[in-house]
Amino acid sequence: MRVTVEVGADGVARVQMCRGDGNAIDLAMARALLEAARECERAGARAVLLTGQGRYFCVGGDLKEFAALSGDRLVAHLTEVTDALHGALRILAGLDAPLVTAVQGSAAGAGLGLAAAADLCFAASDAGFTAAYTGIGYSPDAGVSWSLPRLVGPRRAMDLLLTNRRIPVAEALDMGLVSRIVAPERLDEEAAEAASALARGATGAYGATRRLVARSLSAGFGEHLDAEARQLAAAAVSAEGREGVAAFLAKRRPDFTHAPVP
Repeated sequence: MRVTVEVGADGVARVQMCRGDGNAIDLAMARALLEAARECERAGARAVLLTGQGRYFCVGGDLKEFAALSGDRLVAHLTEVTDALHGALRILAGLDAPLVTAVQGSAAGAGLGLAAAADLCFAASDAGFTAAYTGIGYSPDAGVSWSLPRLVGPRRAMDLLLTNRRIPVAEALDMGLVSRIVAPERLDEEAAEAASALARGATGAYGATRRLVARSLSAGFGEHLDAEARQLAAAAVSAEGREGVAAFLAKRRPDFTHAPVP
């Protein structure tokens, strides 16, 4: 089994890549990630925690699998892999549930794309990141050429994509690729705690916020202000919004888990 998924009673969908030390993405793993994303959607997950088993979070595509093919067979194979992987990313990006990743060892190629897709990216203090694509004559996938410019800026993104240099975790934090650095022995625990805390939060408001941020770099300022106003009005009359305001006025902790998402 290349990917496991378990949706707990707390609403956290725990998705783990478990294909050896590197979690290299072959066709079977890409399809398993797609099915895991579908399960998160079907189960109505309130938060998604994506991790990688072993020494490395994910080293990218399975180059041995790719090298065994050529010509039209390789084109067809890579199309299948990216269709499945990109399908998983589309589903995860479309959920109200925030995505949390925990990166240990290395995130390279598509692994970098998975880390960059997260709303919160926790990284071990010894982790590193690299684009890797152009170093083997490939161009990016897994949303890397979309997410990197938004996270670190176009100029820095081009540096990373063209040179393929390894980005130490402190620099990754400084440039906005990583949310928090934690000790390796605390990585899983702290990422899980963050996912659980998010699962107790206002899922509908999280989804609206994710969509607003995603569109912020492509919408005009006036258009974006209109979108913010519409989302805010919808949130205010939702069960979550009513519970949040009532809890604030009553000086108690809000209970969003029992407020139906609109």
